[in-house]
Amino acid sequence: MSREHYEQQLRSLNDDLLRMGALVETAIGQSIQALTNHDEAMAQDVIRNDDLIDKAQYALEEKALLLFATQQPLVARDLRLVSAIITIASELERVGDYAEGIAKIAIRQGQTPALKPQAEVPSMTSKAQTMLRTALECYTRIDVNLAKTLSAADDEIDNQTDNVQRQILEVMIADASTVEQATRLLYVVHNLERIADRATNIGERVVFMATGQMADLNEQRA
Repeated sequence: MSREHYEQQLRSLNDDLLRMGALVETAIGQSIQALTNHDEAMAQDVIRNDDLIDKAQYALEEKALLLFATQQPLVARDLRLVSAIITIASELERVGDYAEGIAKIAIRQGQTPALKPQAEVPSMTSKAQTMLRTALECYTRIDVNLAKTLSAADDEIDNQTDNVQRQILEVMIADASTVEQATRLLYVVHNLERIADRATNIGERVVFMATGQMADLNEQRA
């Protein structure tokens, strides 16, 4: 494979990764919209579309591994870049799973009125989506400084998660009849917090891709 063809394949991989990221971000928004609006049809769409995200990851990984096999020898920076694409695709696939999980909760909730702590969920969702967009922008620009900003954003979501979880537990203690619904809401909040963690993981991979140094962004903010 010529270097020119390699660069074309790499651009194609980048495009595939960003399309996958767009699918995942849409899934997050739709899952929360389904939960908020008691929209079972939208929740079912999220669940069906998770297959598209899974297939996108498999196809992207196969294409990336083909590059490994056909472009020899690869310099260290090339290896880190192609490896990062595979890793980031895996992180995005997991985010898609979290969105699917929220959609399933939306279906189980049905038309049951939301508990008061659920009012915090749209704010958490917006922050998680912003983190994901930032993480992908870091990758596109190979921007280490921008990647490092994800740690502070993750702190915000962690703090909000703790606060909402306390509110949910207070509701459960005050009214035992809410335990099942409150437990589902805890699951939703947990998934949003994990989405933020996955975005931070992408940032760490970008730092490695750019510098060859492994970075623990969570540790850096401690």
